[in-house]
Amino acid sequence: MTRVKPLGRVDYLPTYAAMQDFTAGRAADTADELWIVEHPPVYTLGQAGKAEHILRDVGIPVVKIDRGGQVTYHGPGQAVIYLLLDLARRQLKARQLVSLIEQAVIDLLAEYGLAAERQAKAPGVYVGGAKIAALGLRIRHGCSYHGVALNVDMDLTPFAAINPCGYPGLPVTQTRDFAIPLTAGEAGQRLARHLLRQLDRQHG
Repeated sequence: MTRVKPLGRVDYLPTYAAMQDFTAGRAADTADELWIVEHPPVYTLGQAGKAEHILRDVGIPVVKIDRGGQVTYHGPGQAVIYLLLDLARRQLKARQLVSLIEQAVIDLLAEYGLAAERQAKAPGVYVGGAKIAALGLRIRHGCSYHGVALNVDMDLTPFAAINPCGYPGLPVTQTRDFAIPLTAGEAGQRLARHLLRQLDRQHG
């Protein structure tokens, strides 16, 4: 069973600590969880992240964290889902999980007639070359945390102060730009359903 928890708008640092604590305290029978959140403005810099990908200080805090990947931005109007999964129990490899997350986003956007795609060696989901969803994971003792961030209805200007995911000049986009009538909360709920469908397919 996978529990879906809509947590609303929550500060980044306490949520990050809660993910680590949840993962560290898991037992063999701990249920998997998906946390649906929005965050106040924050840049997160992955474990191997390079500070030079933050181009200028625009007054948004930068938090160094333990996921893979470089720098990204989280802010209001973005649907973030953290996947707290026992991959060993699901017999799921990290690469399969990345593919599954990307497919869930692609399937959600397809519901609204929007064709999205993966890019080789650049995890995430793209529409016409612009990034609409970023993902980053940490696997510890066979369990995952962190997850996926889908741009829904947000101020995209903070992305201009970084090289998104370490790619200079990478354009970013969001569902609102394609007239998809979803709030971040609604998009999070719908994306969670697609993630569960993908997870069930893998598990089944």
